[in-house]
Formats: sequence, structure tokens, C-alpha cells
Amino acid sequence: MFLKRVLHYLDPRSLFGKSDPNSSLRFMHGINRISIFLFLFCLVVMLVRAFTR
Repeated sequence: MFLKRVLHYLDPRSLFGKSDPNSSLRFMHGINRISIFLFLFCLVVMLVRAFTR
């Protein structure tokens, strides 16, 4: 259930959908998504570097 909610949160289709009218809350969610994507990207890079050595 937790993984399903996280995947829904990171789904690009929900990124451009209708959301809260509060613009600061929208920007906060956008920044959170960017930080999660960067974290996952860095994990992938670290795993690739660890396995290629």
C-alpha cells in the first residue's frame, strides 16, 4: 500500500493534473517530487558504480 501511494505521487500524469488551489503547496509538492527523483537517480548511479568496480 505504501509503495502504491509513492508510485501514484511520482506518476508524471498526476504531476500536471488538477491540484490544490494553494500555489505554495503546489510548489512544495513539485520540489518534493524533484528531490525524490534526484535521490533515486543518485542511488542508481551509486549502484552502477559499485557493480562496475
